Amino acid sequence: MISSLKAARWAFSASAIALTVGLTACGPSTPPAGGPAPGGSAAPAASSGAGGGTISLSGAGATFPAPLYQRWFAEYNKTNPNVQISYQSVGSGAGVKQFIAKTVDFGATDAPLNDKERAQYPKDLGQPLQVPMTGGAVVFAYNLDGVDNLRLSREVYCGITGGTIKKWNDPKIVKDNPNAKLPDADIAFTHRSDGSGTTYLFTSHLKAACPGWQAGAAKSVEWPVGTGAKGNEGVTAQIQQTKNAVGYVEYAYAKENNLKFAELQNKAGGFIAATPEAAAKSLEGATLPADFSLAVPNPAAKDAYPIVGLTWLLVYGQYSDPAKADALKNFIKWAYSAEGSKYATELGYLPIPQDISGKATAALDNVKVAAK
Repeated sequence: MISSLKAARWAFSASAIALTVGLTACGPSTPPAGGPAPGGSAAPAASSGAGGGTISLSGAGATFPAPLYQRWFAEYNKTNPNVQISYQSVGSGAGVKQFIAKTVDFGATDAPLNDKERAQYPKDLGQPLQVPMTGGAVVFAYNLDGVDNLRLSREVYCGITGGTIKKWNDPKIVKDNPNAKLPDADIAFTHRSDGSGTTYLFTSHLKAACPGWQAGAAKSVEWPVGTGAKGNEGVTAQIQQTKNAVGYVEYAYAKENNLKFAELQNKAGGFIAATPEAAAKSLEGATLPADFSLAVPNPAAKDAYPIVGLTWLLVYGQYSDPAKADALKNFIKWAYSAEGSKYATELGYLPIPQDISGKATAALDNVKVAAK
């Protein structure tokens, strides 16, 4: 479990971001009774809890929120010792696959379910629910000796990821960093090798911000340059171990591992660091769709950090075990509470504002239990 970060607390209150919530018919439809139990062979059997037995929940997916999820599960277990939640930090793509295959009790993803994934979802389990749990920034972390403050313009970071800017002392980088001792060295770009919601967030921004970007926006793309590593954990380690490296990771990983990360030029032209205020600014004025799949790939606010997104738990529309259904819903409600939110801020994530969490809670109340 990753320890608490001594970072500034993220401000993501409902009043601060002024989200326009357009939620209609967001609860899952009533599914047919008698569907198979989510969890399959990989999910430990759960007791009803009435006799004091253990309720075991298993999940898999995004590495982006994994430090927070592990902290949440541990803290929740302290006050709810009969509820044990295990989580595999395997990436959004693998998590969605396990969710669809019914080998877990919940999935986790930084990329909303697409049409293909929804078509593959088991129809006997009602409509899947995407529950927004937290948000965070994706940063350009780097390993450059003697360079503690780095600025990357849009032209530059588009060029680095596109393979057209290859050297750290490229004149375009030097222009924005006149006092930095930039080496005459190749840029070692590191990207994700697995299906990744972090990659989805990152490439969604590149697609919106970089005119020459050709690889699209997805959990997995054909990168024109760079070396792959698995998970936010793997990319973090690769950057730490590789001189002159740069890559994209979630903010909490960079902070926890003392990685330096660049100020990025936003749509308004300013160079913005990944701060609590800048992350919240990125979501100002955004409209939340009925399925909670908020995306702001190229925020326009003057002081907005340019790469920020939400991450979701995937919940089945129907469970065969009422104890599991109740335990999962109760955990999510706790995560939304003041107690749960404090761990999000400690670790550098964005708590979900109350107007959104209230809508998500109402949708959770529509999750069904199969008739026996």
